[in-house]
Amino acid sequence: MARSTRRDFLKTTVAAGMLTSVAGIGAASPIKKTATDLVALGDSEVKVTRLAFGTGTFSGRVQRDLGQADFTALVRHAYDHGIRFFETADSYHGMPQMLAAALKGVPRDSYRLMTKYNTAEMENPQATIRRLCSDLGTDHVDIMLLHCVRSPHWPEELKPLEDAFSEAKEKKIILAHGASVHGLQPLRRFPGDKWLDVAMIRMNNKGVKMDSMDTHDSDKLGDVKEVVEHVKQVHSQGIGVISMKLVGEGRFKQREERQAALKFAMNVAGVDAVTIGYKNTGEIDEAIENMNLAFA
Repeated sequence: MARSTRRDFLKTTVAAGMLTSVAGIGAASPIKKTATDLVALGDSEVKVTRLAFGTGTFSGRVQRDLGQADFTALVRHAYDHGIRFFETADSYHGMPQMLAAALKGVPRDSYRLMTKYNTAEMENPQATIRRLCSDLGTDHVDIMLLHCVRSPHWPEELKPLEDAFSEAKEKKIILAHGASVHGLQPLRRFPGDKWLDVAMIRMNNKGVKMDSMDTHDSDKLGDVKEVVEHVKQVHSQGIGVISMKLVGEGRFKQREERQAALKFAMNVAGVDAVTIGYKNTGEIDEAIENMNLAFA
């Protein structure tokens, strides 16, 4: 057997040190996820914070009742604490305009806007799209959704609106388009749909105010297992997923329930982002903390 030399010893020591160093890098803790990280919505070019500011609690009544001054203060509190994703809808009467007023003067490139299109507006959709942007005080929206599709035949029935959205996307008036859904039958059409950039799906761990076979909203518990399966299917094909009804439309009264719902949505269902409606700054602070704890 050949005799070891001092040079061989040094080479072995250095190599071992390098392996230890590499192993140490590999074993390092992953970067911690937070509520205010910017994340991509599927294959779209739109990035949003994981936590959004919703304006549609009971169709916006809760936010409208705050009045403009208090609502503006609430929006600015969310912005100052890192939430840069704001969502509204044409059917939340007055809320797009209130949101525009609340964000006035804030650099437009520092936040993302999502609005939802009332699907009854079938005549001259390009004019309606421009009006929705105007209501929000902007020349473009980051995400526009077909609001609350309920029919299992929605892709065929709403094809004229899909085409109008696609045209607006080509002109950069809309950066990503998609649909929000109410009901298992229309949700079953989401997987495999090539038009969707973004899907907005109701999600919590208890099935409260989630999708069932009922054609209209009811207090019947939704099918959590099937909804999660569809979320994973659409996510796997590059569609961004935003969830709503995280706290059961306000029915989760205990903080532990709200924490469990967020943890389920982010870690089990694997959604990209969630939207929650707020009525005070304490609810915003709690939602941020709850989501951060979900990743702990």
